[in-house]
Amino acid sequence: MFSELQEKLEGVFRGLGGKGKLTADNVGEAMREIRRALLAADVEVSVARNFVARVKERAVGEEVLKSVTPGQQVAKIVHDELVQLLGSTASELNLSASTPPATILVMGLQGSGKTTFCAKLARRLKSQGRRPMLAACDLQRPAAIDQLEILAAEVDVPVHSRRQTDDVLAVATEARSAAREKLCDVLIVDTAGRLQVDEQLMAQLSALNDQLEPVERLLVLDAMTGQEAVAIARTFDEQIGITGSVLTKLDGDARGGAALSLVEVTGQPIKLVGIGEKVTDLDTFHPDRVAGRILGMGDILSLVEKAQAGVDEDKARRMEERMRKAEFTFDDFLDQLQQLKKLGSIKSVLGMMPGMNAKALKNAQVDEKALVRTEAIICSMTRQERSKPGILNGSRRKRIARGSGVEVSDVNRLLKQYRDMKKMMKLLSKAPNLDRLGKGMFPGM
Repeated sequence: MFSELQEKLEGVFRGLGGKGKLTADNVGEAMREIRRALLAADVEVSVARNFVARVKERAVGEEVLKSVTPGQQVAKIVHDELVQLLGSTASELNLSASTPPATILVMGLQGSGKTTFCAKLARRLKSQGRRPMLAACDLQRPAAIDQLEILAAEVDVPVHSRRQTDDVLAVATEARSAAREKLCDVLIVDTAGRLQVDEQLMAQLSALNDQLEPVERLLVLDAMTGQEAVAIARTFDEQIGITGSVLTKLDGDARGGAALSLVEVTGQPIKLVGIGEKVTDLDTFHPDRVAGRILGMGDILSLVEKAQAGVDEDKARRMEERMRKAEFTFDDFLDQLQQLKKLGSIKSVLGMMPGMNAKALKNAQVDEKALVRTEAIICSMTRQERSKPGILNGSRRKRIARGSGVEVSDVNRLLKQYRDMKKMMKLLSKAPNLDRLGKGMFPGM
């Protein structure tokens, strides 16, 4: 996420090293580099210009504290201004409606990920104790209704749809009545998109807006389209009036132009971001955390939240007890792998770690398929082999390798890692200050 911009900004801050004071000359040169970095990241021109002007005004003449370098001082100023540019604080959805259900109108062009977002949002609201319903009001795209129904079944929420009609307003009205009958308190309306903004699309959205009087009008945008997304947002806001935007595919956006331009251009917050293809990959947009990641400061808070949501506390407690007694088996190992997978890709987790800058992340030898191979190897073992790995002789290892589609050397490597882990646990179990040591080494346990 934002790796290209992060790398360029780090170079600017390094260039300020050794300066005793932030003068107009050295700050001016740094600001020119920052402006180039922002434009290369596809940030809207006026947004980049205004951002640089604000940073320069704060930085010129700033005395450098003895405890920090000029680069660090400018980085702090840039961080503060980035937070402001991204919206200052996280913005929650408005779900208060005088008469339920609270209606959320989801808009956007084709290919932006509207339908998938609707399902992700329904799952998110359901996990928060809400009772959402989906409304299939995209009557233009072939199979749009089928896609929404499949996704609704996956997240286990009701969906209202009607085929063989082109009356969008009738379907929307029926969906609202159905939501009330089923006591659903949120109605998420999936609407039609086009390859580009046109009068017919805007007229339909305007009619739906007037008919449903939604509490939220969310515009879904592909983060990877940069300034094009900003232009689309400006048009939708002028003609319909959005209450917030949603950026999809943010995990694949190396530049960050859309995220850095949207709030200033539209005046409306970025409320949610899609960070993957799974229905669970939807997060609140936190300006301060995103600014921290752009500057290589990590995002520990988001990592902790993911861990809290994905890790079963009872299982973690039982696992701690087993590890203390060095009774760790391959069943335990498999369970840990499956919980780790809930946090997302290895690279996404590394990207949240402080000090894991763009260069380090780029050079990191991350094999995303390693967890899949390890899981396949363990699943190819019998229950007895998982609990008693000592019985894994040559013939058993060959069978496991064939069953998991790997080489025998891969099985041997996993067994060695397992034995090394057992040795470490035995050493820890004999440590006189195990409680204090364990809490320091394994803070998540």
